[in-house]
Amino acid sequence: MPTSSSTVSAHVARTLAQHVDHVFGVMGNGNAWFLDDIERTTSARFTAVRHEAGGVVAADAYFRASGRIAAATVTYGAGFTNTLTALAEAAQARVPLVLLAGDEPTSGPRPWDVDQIALAAAVGARTYTVGRADAAATTVIAIEHSLTYRVPVVLAIPYDVAALEAGPVPDAPEPALPGPLAPAGPFDAAAITDLARALAVAERPLLLAGRGAWLAGAGEALGELAEATGALTATTALGRGVFPDGRYDLGVAGGFGADGAMALVREADVAVVVGASLNQFTMRFGELFSPGTRVVQVDIAQAATHRHVGSFVRGDAALVTRALLDALRALDAAPSGWRDSVGVAAARTYDTGPADGLAADGRLDPRGVASRIGALLPADRVVVSDGGHFIGWANMYWPVASPDRMMMVGTAYQSIGLGFPSVAGAAAAQPDATVVLTTGDGGGLMALADLETAVRTAGGRGVAVVWNDAVYGAEVHVYGRQGLAEEPMRIPETDFAALAAAVGAEGVVVRSLADLDRLGTWAREPVDQRRFLMLDCRVSPTVVAPYQEEILRVNRTR
Repeated sequence: MPTSSSTVSAHVARTLAQHVDHVFGVMGNGNAWFLDDIERTTSARFTAVRHEAGGVVAADAYFRASGRIAAATVTYGAGFTNTLTALAEAAQARVPLVLLAGDEPTSGPRPWDVDQIALAAAVGARTYTVGRADAAATTVIAIEHSLTYRVPVVLAIPYDVAALEAGPVPDAPEPALPGPLAPAGPFDAAAITDLARALAVAERPLLLAGRGAWLAGAGEALGELAEATGALTATTALGRGVFPDGRYDLGVAGGFGADGAMALVREADVAVVVGASLNQFTMRFGELFSPGTRVVQVDIAQAATHRHVGSFVRGDAALVTRALLDALRALDAAPSGWRDSVGVAAARTYDTGPADGLAADGRLDPRGVASRIGALLPADRVVVSDGGHFIGWANMYWPVASPDRMMMVGTAYQSIGLGFPSVAGAAAAQPDATVVLTTGDGGGLMALADLETAVRTAGGRGVAVVWNDAVYGAEVHVYGRQGLAEEPMRIPETDFAALAAAVGAEGVVVRSLADLDRLGTWAREPVDQRRFLMLDCRVSPTVVAPYQEEILRVNRTR
């Protein structure tokens, strides 16, 4: 029997650990040798989760909160198939991660094996299978692919290969990653010059930035461009905080935006969109900009991503913004002065509902709850969001300092139930920040296996807010209004405070705004003297988020 330090799994573990500092997952027959070497011989940290999907989710959240690639690991068969929703989410969200999975033996599938390569391909992940002679090199190739194309990859170890003798671990080359995409050629130069001229004479310029601008490190340059042009700024939901000066920022564009702020966006005569995909929600289903707005998009995509874009510049957000600044300064243009002439703070104010915090049915109005929680949360926070109707509340009422402090794991694939394991990834990536989860009762129940993971990994740095309205909110608001039977859309009211207490957290049932005072006292306690806090908020299902009303309105007119 070979020693664990010379197996194929050891080659994979040690090579992976040169590029990945954290591994999340569940141990099983197919990855036991790999995890043994990770634990015994590398500096990479392993965090156990309780459901295989949670390992992929945690690795996903780790990247979003740190910018560093992470790994997940599972066994073959049922262990692998349990990851598919989370793997699809990572693929849709363009998140690089490595899923180390056991696989069928090279001699052929057993009764419990499935075609894992086909399943991974179906959700957008490529598989690399290691062998006895190439395990280290294949591991590097998988990492290189993941980082180059910003997608998850599967690194498979056949069951009968995992413990084979492979000799000393060889030196593997570093991943060869492409540099930032620079604008090049006369057409790009002309497009940048033309945009600089448009901004120089614009009376109401607007800059809209997304997650792509953050990943490119364009925040500082965008701040300089906003100052040079006198532009108002706005972001996508995943780009919040990318502009360094928040005084002139209108907040999130689209359905999460305040009415007054979105009215100002429609007044813009020139709008420059940087590193944002302009999906239907950001664009308010085509109504974000007015017909008279000149919309210019800067992105690494092959072409403009919305039909309202009039001009497109392909390139890295930071490089194009710097080139645009140079062109603008050559014109010696003065700032427009628009942002100093409007009341930005008043424009981005949201309705917080009745003063007593109660909706007409006697349950809490989620707007008042969200506003109060936002006022009580520690400023140094990372917000992780599950999917569901409630996603508007955190995006509207809980500002964050930068895009790596707000992540919505599940929304790219329109899934729910990925919330609790997200906490583990964010907690590992941001070890000093408070990690705040926002989830619904439906998604919370679906992810219940990893409630224990969230409590264990975040400890006194963790807060979970469950919007407990005893329904699947989006379904009730969309299909209940159409007269469909609501019974399948309802959930028996669940005591999440008690569930959290069972795994070591402090649970608080919130039926009034005064019950949220515990969050305030909790925030003032030393981290090592407090427990993970679960806020079980009994909110009304009758209050519909503005973004959801927007979706309903569009659907009615189609």
